[in-house]
Amino acid sequence: MYKGVLDGRSHGVFNGKVYVHPEAQKTDGKQSNNNLLLSPTARVDTKPQLEIFADDVKCTHGATVGRLDELAMFYLNSRGIGRETARTLLTYAFAADVLETIELEPLKKELEKMVLARFTDSPAG
Repeated sequence: MYKGVLDGRSHGVFNGKVYVHPEAQKTDGKQSNNNLLLSPTARVDTKPQLEIFADDVKCTHGATVGRLDELAMFYLNSRGIGRETARTLLTYAFAADVLETIELEPLKKELEKMVLARFTDSPAG
């Protein structure tokens, strides 16, 4: 799972490849690249790839590029959450999917602090 959050005039590039050798039968490979564009000038080029040379495999790949969901923004705004706070919450929630996959708890906690600090412009710690 690869995720990108792009703002301003940033430009991201993802070029991922899952390569399954002929001897790698029963491979179960998954690749996803999801990107969130926070500004009209941010952009991303994404190219997930599969190269499969085995017969008995289960492999998937995909990519998404999108903006914050206006319906979700409206929902939060209608409950008294300001636009910037709603934007921060939705952006953090998007990125948090990756953090949830980390099994080493001290590392996970520290990274959660860093990501939250990045999205709220407050110092980590």
